[in-house]
Amino acid sequence: MAKLMVMMSLSVDGYMEGPDGDLSWHLVDDEVHGYFNRLLASMSCFIHGRATYELMAGYWPTADADPQSPAVQREFAQIWRDMPKLVYSRTLDRVDWNAELRREVDIAEIEQLKARSERDITLGGADLAATFMRHDLIDEYHLCVHPVLVGAGRRLFPEGNVLPGGGPAGLRLAETRTFGNGVVLLRHERADADRTHR
Repeated sequence: MAKLMVMMSLSVDGYMEGPDGDLSWHLVDDEVHGYFNRLLASMSCFIHGRATYELMAGYWPTADADPQSPAVQREFAQIWRDMPKLVYSRTLDRVDWNAELRREVDIAEIEQLKARSERDITLGGADLAATFMRHDLIDEYHLCVHPVLVGAGRRLFPEGNVLPGGGPAGLRLAETRTFGNGVVLLRHERADADRTHR
């Protein structure tokens, strides 16, 4: 059975975006990008919210057409295009690039997807992650903490409790890694990761 993983970059003070959606502080060099590529190429599906999908679809489909693009970016362009994707949006009329559109999170559909997938699934988008948290669908948090204080913006974990049963939810540290540019990976599994999945 596949695990469903939230994968996100964060500042030390907990922001995933700065003001006005600023991501310029993300320190993604070739080492970090290469790590992302290897991990994401091993997935069976990407799950995006609307904002994440539009951000990705606005750049990655043609990122490898420019020979001046770094090799890691050209590699990821193909990974993103080829990977099956579920996109959750109430406003988009259509999605492209091997993607399927969904209006609402169907718990049974996600549990079936996890049950039949041999490889893990990754989710991006703060609002969508909060919905998946509320439905107890997340198995792992894969957070890359960048050595930056942003001060304001948007947090991955929203104000107010979205945890099943009101929380808290125990996690256990499964992996750490420090990259040369100071980015630190913190990978946490749910504390009951050995339980039988529903």
